[in-house]
Amino acid sequence: MLGGADDTTTVSFRMENNATLTFTLTAYATLEKHKHVFFFLFFLLYVATMFLNVLLVSVIHQNKQLHQPMNIFACMLCFNEIYGSSSLLLPVMSILLSRTHQISVNACMSQVYFLHTYATAEFSILALMSYDRFYAICYPLHYHTIMTPSKVTKLIAIVGLHPFVAFTCFFSLTLQLTFCGRFIPKLYCVNMELVKNACFIPPYISTAGLAVLLVFNAPQLVMIFFSYCQILRVTKKLSQSSQVKTLKTCVPHLCSVFNFTIASLFEVVQNRFDMSHVAIEARIFLSVYFAIIPPVTNPVLYGLGTYLVRVHIIKLCVKYKILPTKITKKVDIQAVNIM
Repeated sequence: MLGGADDTTTVSFRMENNATLTFTLTAYATLEKHKHVFFFLFFLLYVATMFLNVLLVSVIHQNKQLHQPMNIFACMLCFNEIYGSSSLLLPVMSILLSRTHQISVNACMSQVYFLHTYATAEFSILALMSYDRFYAICYPLHYHTIMTPSKVTKLIAIVGLHPFVAFTCFFSLTLQLTFCGRFIPKLYCVNMELVKNACFIPPYISTAGLAVLLVFNAPQLVMIFFSYCQILRVTKKLSQSSQVKTLKTCVPHLCSVFNFTIASLFEVVQNRFDMSHVAIEARIFLSVYFAIIPPVTNPVLYGLGTYLVRVHIIKLCVKYKILPTKITKKVDIQAVNIM
């Protein structure tokens, strides 16, 4: 009975402590002199992210000709970009204009959960897209029997649920901590900075973080690497013109993979190693890169980099008189030739 009472008191203290605690995000001090300029830049990035991703999803949704697995997966990527960008930029813009640059522990934990699940989902969706490219290029005659609507639905469900289940298992360790620290040297909250502010840091938590990173992200990278090794093996047997045509279909996906992988490495290195020798402005930019640049560039890559999608976007622009009507005729002729 006494043990049960002590446990209840500890949990109650932890909840009360975390409910009233706030963290100061010290990186905002660097932006203070030009905070209105930075607010305007972040606002433009957020508007551009929303517009480009919604545009791509709308174009694909409205044209049945584009209802192919790769385009459906591109829509998943767009929804994830909106999720990640909103998780980062909305709180950043709000705190940027505040006087104290503080965030409550509960809001901080929520942001950690949103950003980490966004990053995990990004890799999972990119791995799914590489899986689709693998079958489309290596087994073109069997592609539609393999990637059936039923299988596509199951893959979407698995990839959609995986990040939330995976990170929740690890994040449950962080939720048990109490916090004595008050400062986070970033524009936003990440799990490792939360842990560094704990009153007591369990020795296993850093190891568990690395293990989770490997267990839940390494398979996606292996899938991407394996898929492109097989694609290169198959394309070597084709003529040079066929090789170029085939590999061009992979360019948007490869650009997305390299862009997000490099951005993620920046963030992992900053969280795990001392980066005080790097200029604070550079550290701030590299830390937000993963959630502000891919959400803008990916819809452009899949919108302009995929021919049929580009055709329908141009037609939409002509419809609303953004482009001259004569362009439509040229686009229609080229589309017929491609088909």
